[in-house]
Amino acid sequence: MTESERESENGREPDAEFVRVPVGYGTPEGINSAYVLPDHGVVIDPGPPSPPAFETLTDELEAVEMAVTDVDHVVVTHWHVDHSGLATRLAREAEATVHMHEVDAPLVGDYAESRPERVDRDDRTLQQWGVPESTRDAIAQTDTPTSMPDSFPVETHDHGDTVGGVELLSTPGHTAGHLALRTHETLFLGDLLLPTYTPNVGGSDTRLDDPLGDYLTSLERLEAVADEHGFTHGQPGHGTALELAPEIADVRAHHRERAAAAFESLSSGSEGDGGGGGGAASDEPGTTPWAVAGDLFGDLQGFHAKFGAGEAAAHLERLAELGVVERLEGSTIRYRQAVEEYPSPESLTP
Repeated sequence: MTESERESENGREPDAEFVRVPVGYGTPEGINSAYVLPDHGVVIDPGPPSPPAFETLTDELEAVEMAVTDVDHVVVTHWHVDHSGLATRLAREAEATVHMHEVDAPLVGDYAESRPERVDRDDRTLQQWGVPESTRDAIAQTDTPTSMPDSFPVETHDHGDTVGGVELLSTPGHTAGHLALRTHETLFLGDLLLPTYTPNVGGSDTRLDDPLGDYLTSLERLEAVADEHGFTHGQPGHGTALELAPEIADVRAHHRERAAAAFESLSSGSEGDGGGGGGAASDEPGTTPWAVAGDLFGDLQGFHAKFGAGEAAAHLERLAELGVVERLEGSTIRYRQAVEEYPSPESLTP
């Protein structure tokens, strides 16, 4: 491959401070984008824990005349394995430090201990959302262990910390400890915004009580940083550069529309009376997130069931925080309308 061909494939401009490296096997969001910042000694989100991904990454380091040992810092935007999976291997071979937000760090640094806790928490949450046992079992079967080490040192951070001259921005929502990053020239977004896919909230991290509220607040933080420093574009964790203002506007409109649809799904009052689109009959009042997910997305299988149920739950919980719906506690979490007509708020943000 010639130098110009490599620049075209990886989206690198001759004077840019970073190199984008497409890595991994593809996810619903698309092929991952790792970022190499030679002048900072930083690699962001090195990719999933596979030999081909590591070879791709190290080949690109060589192409920009960086030895693996020139990497001082491996910054991971969030704990999902397609972003974090190579972090420990790269850090070990480079004798570098892994950096994460303090909330997400245990899911990588204490992998052997945290993984079964996460899997158990996910299953309990899915049960509370009304997801049937057979579907939960199928979800668990897709959630297989990786080759990440049982434990590894991870340096933890919070909003405003800097690593190798890169500022870390706390942007929870997609996960509880998600980070975006800023240099003087570039915003790196992780999965806060994506060019072809709306980041999941709810199913992507079941630790959050109000993931949609957190996510929308993170978008406001991103806007403020972009306005203050004059950024019009950002570099996402999947794909290539996106324009911030129209993407943020589209995502907000998407969530307003989905929240209204979730509200309308509650209109018939209870699953026992046939409401909620596909939920099992019940004498309990209200409708489960799983039943609302059936209305919003139709038949859901595998990890789509987890993400769909989580998406429905996130919108219902945001509406409950706004007083538009009422949350009902019981053997499962259920919701019912608290107002006769949906108020169509301009903003769902807390």
